[in-house]
Amino acid sequence: MNKTIALEWLKAANDDLVLISNIIENAGLTHLVAFHCQQAIEKSFKAILEYNSSSVPKKHDLLALKDLIFDYLKIENEDMLESLNSLYIESRYPGSLGLLPNGRPTVEDAKEFYSFAKNIYDSVNKLLNSKS
Repeated sequence: MNKTIALEWLKAANDDLVLISNIIENAGLTHLVAFHCQQAIEKSFKAILEYNSSSVPKKHDLLALKDLIFDYLKIENEDMLESLNSLYIESRYPGSLGLLPNGRPTVEDAKEFYSFAKNIYDSVNKLLNSKS
């Protein structure tokens, strides 16, 4: 177990959430909200892996990471993970800018993503801090 590195992963996830809270109402930045939600969840999952002495893969796929942390944290909404995966990948390439099938996420979509990411972060933070 490397608690120090696990907590660094959580700090990095929190940085993403703080950034989101500053841009969440901006309809022109909803794709960035989605990107940083994906990042916050990815980093939260990697904190669990680091804390439990598991190998932390250099992967960004939330569904693959979810499978690795299944013993520690249950994620019920795989559809949300799939959406964030898709938006993350699309936002990495010019022209797409993180689009859903119907275009850029709405502010309401962004708020749902943020709530989902924040709940995961809070659960991981509670899980890791309760073990120490």
